[in-house]
Amino acid sequence: MIGYATLGTNDFEKANDFYNALFEDLGAKRVVEDTHLTLWGTKRGGALLGVIKPYNKEEATIGNGTMVALGLENPEMVAKLHAKALSLGGTDEGAPGPRGKRETVFAYFRDPEGHKLAFYSMS
Repeated sequence: MIGYATLGTNDFEKANDFYNALFEDLGAKRVVEDTHLTLWGTKRGGALLGVIKPYNKEEATIGNGTMVALGLENPEMVAKLHAKALSLGGTDEGAPGPRGKRETVFAYFRDPEGHKLAFYSMS
């Protein structure tokens, strides 16, 4: 259902460096790349996540209550990428582990600009 989601950035180069490094373990590649937008994906026709300089040239801001969740193959990858996000300058918003009565493992973090993301695994 989701084609792509974008996160606004005020430091395009820094945002690209962060997500290039973070996504290398997923095998995600740059699918779209130009002077104001980069989109990453893992398979043709799959959902994409990107960073973008706002078209209206105003400052990018984070959305309160906005979060992008990325499904991963197993809980080990959730923990690995959460740790990697923190090592790349992200901040912790919830260590890897199950939430509530579900067996799904979640981990939450904010990228260097404050956007909230989650990694999760249902296996």
